Amino acid sequence: MRSDHDPDVMPWLGRDWGAVNHRDALADLVRLGWTPCGVGDWAVGLRSPRGLLAARICPFDPAYPAFLELCRRCPGNPYLPGVALAEGLDGGGSLTVLEFLTPAEEAEAAEVARRWREGAGDEAFDAVRRTALAVDEEWRARMPWWDGLDLNHGNVRRAVDGRTVLVDVFCMDGASLYGQVLDDSAVVRERLSADATRHLLDIPYIARASSPAEIEALRAAWRAGAAVTS
Repeated sequence: MRSDHDPDVMPWLGRDWGAVNHRDALADLVRLGWTPCGVGDWAVGLRSPRGLLAARICPFDPAYPAFLELCRRCPGNPYLPGVALAEGLDGGGSLTVLEFLTPAEEAEAAEVARRWREGAGDEAFDAVRRTALAVDEEWRARMPWWDGLDLNHGNVRRAVDGRTVLVDVFCMDGASLYGQVLDDSAVVRERLSADATRHLLDIPYIARASSPAEIEALRAAWRAGAAVTS
């Protein structure tokens, strides 16, 4: 899943990304000329200097490895993005570099969703759908707060070469997960591990949608759970 030839990726090769957190990874990419270009619920995106690649930096998203697994199982499938780099970051975050994609038109996204629901695609599309259903079943059996497949408008994209591409088609039940943080955050650390949840409160959605009081409540609950599990 790595390209050793793209000049925008080559400066990173050989780096121990497991020792780098999401904040430092973001700063390093900006210093290398990558430009922030998008903010989702779980991650931020940057575009490469030449414009061909996008980096997704996430402090915490247990569902994203399932999407990477889908890409691994369907190599070369035109409905999935080319992935140049996929690395875990310190504390449970991730850095993924893939081909740059733009939003699909609303009508196209709706048509893709219909084909997905009805199983009415071409051979390559159906292969992605079948594999995604299998990955969903596997992850549902072992991932707490799993919410399954999510083919919303934002997850249907357009590649530079004109292909329709699907991204981030799996999701967590974030409302239940963060509700559990407030109720008893020690449970979250026990079920997802302390190492994988170190930056759980740094996702963009919390910064964008929460009041100061809500942020402080989450942080207080998280600290309380750490005291219980330490």
